[in-house]
Amino acid sequence: MALLTHLLACTFGTGSWVAVNGLWVELPLLVTMLPEQWDLPSYITIIIQMANVGPLFVTLMHHFRPGWLKEVAVIYLVVSMGVLSCLLLAFLWHYTTPLGGRTHSTAFLLLTFFLALVDCTSSVTFLPFMMQLQPQYLTTFFIGEGLSGLIPAFIALGQGSGVSSCLNRTFEVNITTDNVTVESLISQLETHYFPPNFSPLVFFLLMTVMMLACLLAFFFLTKQPKVWDLSQQQFFSSNIMLNSFDQLPEEGAGSHLSRACPCPKDAKGPGDILAEKVSYSVAELTFIYFLITWVSSLTNGILPSVQSYSCLPYGNTAYHLTATLSSMANPLACVVAMILPRRSLPLLGILTVAGTGFGAYNMAIAVMSPCPILQQSPWGDATIVLSWVLFTGTLSYVKVMAGVILRSRSHSALVWYGALEQLGSLLGALLMFPLVNIYHFFQSADYCSLQCPA
Repeated sequence: MALLTHLLACTFGTGSWVAVNGLWVELPLLVTMLPEQWDLPSYITIIIQMANVGPLFVTLMHHFRPGWLKEVAVIYLVVSMGVLSCLLLAFLWHYTTPLGGRTHSTAFLLLTFFLALVDCTSSVTFLPFMMQLQPQYLTTFFIGEGLSGLIPAFIALGQGSGVSSCLNRTFEVNITTDNVTVESLISQLETHYFPPNFSPLVFFLLMTVMMLACLLAFFFLTKQPKVWDLSQQQFFSSNIMLNSFDQLPEEGAGSHLSRACPCPKDAKGPGDILAEKVSYSVAELTFIYFLITWVSSLTNGILPSVQSYSCLPYGNTAYHLTATLSSMANPLACVVAMILPRRSLPLLGILTVAGTGFGAYNMAIAVMSPCPILQQSPWGDATIVLSWVLFTGTLSYVKVMAGVILRSRSHSALVWYGALEQLGSLLGALLMFPLVNIYHFFQSADYCSLQCPA
């Protein structure tokens, strides 16, 4: 029974961000086919942040009308919306319309908003729902959340999206000089994109199947026995911030944490560490919440907006590998967090600094676009891919362990985890969108026709 619940929790977790993660790994193909081209990641990033209206609405409803909005009903609604949006995206992703003098992929961008609405709302509904189950299932849920990027990445690898090569094309032109016309041959390198093994239609249909699996997993999870009953009024009380900084009470919302693990206190297993009740000072909790906000702004707002400018100067293959391998780094970090959980705040701080350093390198390469360092060297390709993978992996570990720490605190602490995660992502996206799309701070170019100084 426990194994089945772990499987359901993992499958449920995959539905939290599978739709948006699927869009990211499909971008190496989509940027070559949709009119926004290199600017497409920044559009997706700001749309995702606009979808924060979903969690904002849910939180306000629980605050002003406690008990009126049922958590289970909201999850059913948003996951069903995700299934429908993925299905529509499979058939409408390529439709474009002229807007403001430019052609835009309106159907794709509109459906992206609804998919982001589903995933953003999951941040304030999925995690609190998991509090109704035994503590050990939370890490399994995080692994499923990581798989929401890993599975689409494997599908994208099988699809072969974004792979290209440079072909030398010869053109015949007429040159007129002093009323004399001479035919001349001009050679020019052009980017040739290999057709994918299957179309975006099939890719988005597979995303639809994953959302359906999430819906079914949630249905069966609702039939599992709950650890405790928590009213919506208590869950979203007006003093939720104060509760998150208070010490855990001996009875009530946090008391099941110590009862969940019958093992001795010196046990070393991951489940024991998850169930351990630990006290943190206000300063330490403030530091944890700051890390969540900062890491989320980097991983969900700032760096994704310029991933195309950071990778495409090295070619579509580098971009394709970056998108897929970075998605694989996320669940790997979750597995490491499960096997080697470390609650050390100094360690989380060090990893955050390291991840920020990798992100700074990625940003520097984007600023140098379209002629970054080591562009014509295989070391440049390997370095940018490795830097993105390490950036994603280290900061994903930080986010998972921050969630584990707050899980040991209280139910409301996890709510603030989700809220600050979305706040950081929003601030990052709002910073980058005008830089990319209004001020055109980053420059794009065709990889094969680049003429960069040696």
